[in-house]
Order: sequence, then C-alpha cells, then structure tokens
Amino acid sequence: MPELWALVEPLIPPAKVRPQGGGSSRTDPRAVFTAIVFVLTSGCAWRHLPPSFGVSVPTAHRTFTEWTKAGLWRRLHQAVLDELGSQGLIDWSARSVTEHPSGPKRGELTGPSPTDRGKPGSKLHVVSDRAGLPLAVGISAANTHDSKALKPLVNAIPAIRSRRGPRRRKPTKLHADKAYDIPALRTWLRRHGIVPRIARKGGVTQIRAKGAMS
Repeated sequence: MPELWALVEPLIPPAKVRPQGGGSSRTDPRAVFTAIVFVLTSGCAWRHLPPSFGVSVPTAHRTFTEWTKAGLWRRLHQAVLDELGSQGLIDWSARSVTEHPSGPKRGELTGPSPTDRGKPGSKLHVVSDRAGLPLAVGISAANTHDSKALKPLVNAIPAIRSRRGPRRRKPTKLHADKAYDIPALRTWLRRHGIVPRIARKGGVTQIRAKGAMS
C-alpha cells in the first residue's frame, strides 16, 4: 500500500524521548502501521498478532494507543478524503447507514441493546458516499434511535478538497431507510440544500417483472 503510506508517513507523530535514556531503536513505523491496520481490519486479537509483521504485541498496542491520542486516525481520514476528493472520486449522493457492532460493554456510550436481549452495547453510525466511503462516523449507546444521529453526522462531514472550486462538505442527496422517516428531518435536510431520499414508513416496494404478466 505505497500510496496510502505516502499519506500516512507525514502524519506519524515523532517518537517519544525516554527521560531515562537508553532503550532499543524505534521499530520501523511503516511495519507498525501495517500491523495495526491488520489487527483493526481482520478482527484479530492483539495477542494473536502474527510475528511475521516483525512487530511485538506490546509495541503494536502501545503505538496504536499513542497514535490514537495524537489524533492520527482523524487526520489520516481527512487526508484520504482530500486525496480522493481532489481526483473527483467521491460520489456526493450520500447515504446514511447504521450498524450494530458488539461494541464495548461498559462506558458512557453504552446502553441496553433492543436487538440483543437488552445486553449493554454501542451502535456505530456512519454517513458514507454512494460507494460506501465513510464521510463521518459516530458512536452512541445501543438504545439510541437511529434518527437522532442524522443531524450530528451530516454536520460532522469535514470540508473536503474538490477537483475544482472550494472544499465541499454537503451531499446533494441523502439516502436512508425508514428509521429516518421523520418530517422534521426531511425539512432540516432541505433547508441545508440536501435532497432527502428516505424510505417511507409503511411503504410498499413495487417489483416489476420484465415482460411478465400474471
């Protein structure tokens, strides 16, 4: 992933200087980044990180924590969006998606899950472009209604570089399921210049069979 690393490398925080001095040399940041991405995208537990990455488990986890506190992932997300936006590769006919990860079982952003027998959990809210590229992400307690996340998500879309003209942060349309079918949300979207494409509650989907008559 050389193209991705070209975006990541300038964002890597400088290594911390140990007050007591000494210690071994810093592990190659690119190797550490690759190991972290593997854990985050594969679902692998930190303790099962394969040794083939050349990065120890404590180093990978400690670096992940340090980079998270330094805001690396947020800045990398912005850099990726700017790169894609400058090439005209973001489809601004956005859609809103809600997922239900197992999530943390404790903390402020947990609540009884209405779909998992009331077990504590969190809900991940994502607004993406038409191709599924995340533009903004939020997390809430599992019992938070999907519609409550729409305004904060739309407002959280960063200003993204465009191929031509000023930066952009507003989709032309927003597609969402019937959980978002609330008149006030439709009005709010239109007021912000966004065409709502929200499924209607109680609506019936019509299916046409090509050339078929019953």
